[in-house]
Amino acid sequence: MDPISERLRARHPQRIDLSLDRMKALCAALGDPQHRLPPVVHVAGTNGKGSTVAMIRAIAEAAGLRVHAYTSPHLVRFNERIRLAGRLIEDDALNAVLDRIEAAMAETGSEATVFESTTAAAFLAMAETPADLAIIEVGLGGVLDATNVIERPLLSVIAPVDYDHAEFLGTDLAGIAAEKAGVLKAGAPGVIARQQEAAMAAIERAAQAVHAPLTVMGVDFDAWAERGGMVFQNQERFLDLPAPGLAGAHQIDNAGVAVAAALELDLPEAAIAQGLKAVRWPARLQRISAGPYGEAAKAAEAELWLDGGHNPHAGRALAVFLAERQTRAPRPLALICGMLANKDAGGFFAALKDSQATVFTVGFEGAAAEPAALAAVARGHGLAATPAGSVGEALDLALRLGAGRVAICGSLYLAGEVLAASRETWPE
Repeated sequence: MDPISERLRARHPQRIDLSLDRMKALCAALGDPQHRLPPVVHVAGTNGKGSTVAMIRAIAEAAGLRVHAYTSPHLVRFNERIRLAGRLIEDDALNAVLDRIEAAMAETGSEATVFESTTAAAFLAMAETPADLAIIEVGLGGVLDATNVIERPLLSVIAPVDYDHAEFLGTDLAGIAAEKAGVLKAGAPGVIARQQEAAMAAIERAAQAVHAPLTVMGVDFDAWAERGGMVFQNQERFLDLPAPGLAGAHQIDNAGVAVAAALELDLPEAAIAQGLKAVRWPARLQRISAGPYGEAAKAAEAELWLDGGHNPHAGRALAVFLAERQTRAPRPLALICGMLANKDAGGFFAALKDSQATVFTVGFEGAAAEPAALAAVARGHGLAATPAGSVGEALDLALRLGAGRVAICGSLYLAGEVLAASRETWPE
């Protein structure tokens, strides 16, 4: 664990407690930095939030803007969560704002969770660093998420809504979508990804309640892959664009949402094309060729992919990607999978049941599912599955059994441990 994460865990409650009261009190003690941010793009959703943030940021930076970004979770170092005018926040600056957070809490006798404290730290650092735009990713839900003290975003974005965090958001899709739609604010346009019918109806009701105009994928605009690139079309524009620099067919939809957001921000077409080509976002179908795991795969002439998707929707996206890859160049396929114990492992493996992959299950630091139990779930969905003691052991076994394509998947926490294994693979 990196030193900043250790500090936060030692000094702040780690629980998830959806409420805005503590966050509002903390921000007030700090002079309400959330009201002093550059114009804000607030991004909610279940899957694709991070990729969409990365694409909007890349496009805005290609247009010459200085861009702040707040995302979660981090993969290797806590600093990844806060990007100030294009650069990850430095340790000294981060420790300094955390000192001020803790001083404010001591003075007021208040308490804040880790996520609330770090969100306040991000707002404080961003408010005091000049920039043209701030892109803020929701942590969980929307209505009661700590980021939702932002009252006047320039633009709200809702990525695809699906099932996740059932213990907090429930299992009713319309209810989950209503929570996510809490980022919609009066008068601020909303750009909405392609949604299931129940989710879209809930988002529309929320938008009507606050008089937020919506631009909806599949209705007001669309995007699709064509001739190795992508096409974006709305009622006024037809853009022939490069494919996004992120792997997977699902990234075309994410890119479409990012382009729609960029046009709402009045960013030029040249910057849109440049940003789509330049975008990088680690642990989302990332090809790994460096570090101990990448070197081991290269030595065996095997592909190695890393993906942090951890719910059924993400499992379906991974399945489509692997199926397309297997169709073009068939190779023996292996999955190295670790998941948090509270995730829907059955839904994840059900999405991959037709992949004919050999599965190796692993644990990782934190509340991970037991590898043996996870393997049993995979076998219940028709996949040959074996528990392993570590990612290295699982990769070694997969390669010795002849795997030519390996995907490490199931958790961003597992992905973080893989990337942390070598300085070469740390996110920048």
